[in-house]
Amino acid sequence: MIGMALEKPPHTREQHIAALADQCVQCGLCLPVCPTYALDGNEAESPRGRIAIAAALARGDAEPVAALREHLDHCLGCLNCESVCPANVKYGELLVETRALTGPSPRRPRELLALLKQPTLLRLAASTGSATGLARWKARLASRLPAGSAWRAALETFPADTSETLPASQEAVSTRQPVVALFPGCVASVEDATAERAAVILLEAAGYRVTRLPAFCCGAIDLHGGEMATADRLAERVRDAWQASGAEQLVTITPGCLGTLRRAMPGITVSDPVMLLAARAERLRFRPLARRVALHLPCTQLNVARSEAALQGLLRQVPELDLAVVPRPPHCCGAAGSHMLEFPERAARLREGVLGQIASLAPEQWLSSNIGCRLHLAAGMDGAGRSWPHRHPLTLLAQQLENSP
Repeated sequence: MIGMALEKPPHTREQHIAALADQCVQCGLCLPVCPTYALDGNEAESPRGRIAIAAALARGDAEPVAALREHLDHCLGCLNCESVCPANVKYGELLVETRALTGPSPRRPRELLALLKQPTLLRLAASTGSATGLARWKARLASRLPAGSAWRAALETFPADTSETLPASQEAVSTRQPVVALFPGCVASVEDATAERAAVILLEAAGYRVTRLPAFCCGAIDLHGGEMATADRLAERVRDAWQASGAEQLVTITPGCLGTLRRAMPGITVSDPVMLLAARAERLRFRPLARRVALHLPCTQLNVARSEAALQGLLRQVPELDLAVVPRPPHCCGAAGSHMLEFPERAARLREGVLGQIASLAPEQWLSSNIGCRLHLAAGMDGAGRSWPHRHPLTLLAQQLENSP
């Protein structure tokens, strides 16, 4: 009996992209959930249009000229399209591979991104800004820079000084407790350090032992920017740090890092800490908080971490908390990693819709687990004269944690 030969898998990047693109049945169900299609009403700014562009580039039917590749560069990578696709097209993988094929965008602010990827330098810049009162005069300085400048966009997101009080961490008392490694990342390790401490406090209260990995970039910025060689080097660094941790699973407080960490470590459980906390929710007790809070759910929390239900469940354990989820659409705030720096005017247009939805909820405070989203939305609040305190949801949970049994 003669067996049928198995189909050979694609062995070049171009073939891989073409194979991924061929999965698309062009049904158009992705169009209503695509933020950039809603922004422009242009087929080339939709997932379906970008898949066609990627296929043409991979097959050599088109060249990556500026007018064509701009549609790929505009993509936020929110993956809303994947969540509704009946053909299970791996759009995120297709986008990463196509950007690797075309190379980094000419608009990519390399010097600024290099700063953001170095926690030591970023911490120095943050401390210098705080010492000089930059938050008070950043608007005046930003107004002197061009409207489309990445440095202007970065300056506008410089956070105001905040003081967050957290309960004392509970040290592990048993070596039989499961060990969890916490990946700090780059920007989050500086700008969301309070949330990182909150995660440790909550995880230890739930019965986990936590070890913190060194702070460095996971490679997400490079992976999504077409810098594949750099992304691969950072993935190797992630694997080395993980091997030295002795942990059983890895968590990060920033959903934007999850997809890249999972790509770097296939076969290892990498999750949002709220999933672990939700699994042991009965061990956590919270003090009442009579406050109306708006919960913004980042695209990566919905489409990568898929932890939105677990997070809402934890927040609803806080007695008297009035929790309102920010409606969708709009489907993305426009931050999207470095997108808010490369295309600040487009990002600002997307941001306005989300801020309008937050305003409709009349909150006393709003929460979001993605530091990029929070900084981007806060910059829009400053510009529009709106002011709602904001923080990571884990910070609120840790602050309300009841220490006594």
